[in-house]
Order: sequence, then structure tokens, then C-alpha cells
Amino acid sequence: MDISWAHTGTSVIASFLASLVECVEALTVVLAVGSVRGWRSALIGCATAIAVLLVIIAALGTVLTHIPLRIIQLVVGTLLLLFGLRWLRKAILRSAGLIPLHDEQAAFAKNTELMRYFGTGHTTWDKIAFAATFHITMLEGTEVVFIVIAIGAGRTGALLPASLGAVAALLVVIALGFILHRPLARVPENTFKFIVGVLLSAFGTFWVGEGMHLAWPAADWSILALIASYLAIALLMVPLCRSRSQAVTSNT
Repeated sequence: MDISWAHTGTSVIASFLASLVECVEALTVVLAVGSVRGWRSALIGCATAIAVLLVIIAALGTVLTHIPLRIIQLVVGTLLLLFGLRWLRKAILRSAGLIPLHDEQAAFAKNTELMRYFGTGHTTWDKIAFAATFHITMLEGTEVVFIVIAIGAGRTGALLPASLGAVAALLVVIALGFILHRPLARVPENTFKFIVGVLLSAFGTFWVGEGMHLAWPAADWSILALIASYLAIALLMVPLCRSRSQAVTSNT
């Protein structure tokens, strides 16, 4: 089955934005570790984790070709829907002011202080720097791998657009990290998470429907309708959550 522009475009955008958020969070830790303990071991740890993640993507992509497509769509769609709704719920609560926004500057300061607690890295090979950057890159990268596989697994040939979106996000963050040498605090992370939550929820719903043999009106173009529906509901939930929170506060 050919992939439409509606599917390809949304796949690239969803993968790019989701990967961008995760890469920004990983970059904050890598910058903190490198600035305190030195860049050599920190960058090697980060690069090693990226290599491992690429191997995982290649291996999973091969395995998925041996599983019936309908099963993949149903299982992956369910997981993607749950994952997207979790992102969207947190983004709504942040937009409503019920939970604090993620602060990259504060995260950078916290990780810098932690690295200083272990001392500064003066040796050629710093195990702490390597372990710290490897761990954070694997942690954030695992979510990227899941999103790429989940978005790309539902259609033959869809894994490439999803992978390109993730790679583009990685290259953008790496370039900005080298140029700025400081956390990307001005990136509207919650806005990205809001959009990604909407996109992933829409993709998850679409794949669940495909796995259950539902005939979507207008085929892949139904993804755009699902995106619009989730976005409208989420935007309505923000003032509703804010007003309910204010009502509870006033009553107490």
C-alpha cells in the first residue's frame, strides 16, 4: 500500500518534534557533564549510546517484517495511543498551570552541581562522564526509538520517513549544542510536547482502527481529522482544568 502525503508528512513532523524534545533534554545533561568533567569522555559516551540505539532500530525493523501487519498495527497503535495520551495529559496540566513547566536552566544547574560533587575529570578517560552521558542518551533515546518504530511500523516503507524526522532533530540539536554551548532554555518544550501528544494520540487511534479492520473515511487523510479532533479537545481541556483548579483553591 502506498503511503500518502498526509501520512508521510505527519510521520516526519511527529517524529521530528518528539525526537527534538528528547534530544534537548539529553543535551542539557551532556553539556553539564562536559563543562565540569571534560568533553572527551562525555561525547564518547553520548556517541556510543547513539550507535547502540541505531543498532536497536535496525534490529527491530528487521524483526517487524516477520510479524503480520494487522497485529503490529493493533499492538503498536495501542501503545502509541497510551504514550501520546500521557504526553498530552502532562502538557495540558502544564498549560493550565497545575504542574510546573520543565526548566532546562534549572536542570543544567542541578546536573552541574551533581558532577562537581564527584569532582572534576582530569584524566584522559573519565568513567563518570562516560556513564552519565551514555545513560541519559540511552534513556531519552529509547523513547525516540519507540516513537520512530511505532510511527513507522504501521505501513510498509513508513519507517524511513519517521527515521528521517528523528535524525533531523538529532542533527539540529547537535548543531545548536556546538554553536551555543548552553542549554536550549528558550525552546518551547511544553508546546512541542502538546503538539507531539496530539500527533501520537492521532496516530495511535488510526493504527488501532487499522488493526481492527476499520475502514477509515478518506483513508490516510483521516489522520488529519483525528489530529484536529484531539487538538480541539486538548485546547478545551486547558481552561477547564485551570478553572476547576481555581475553584478548588477558592473553596479551600
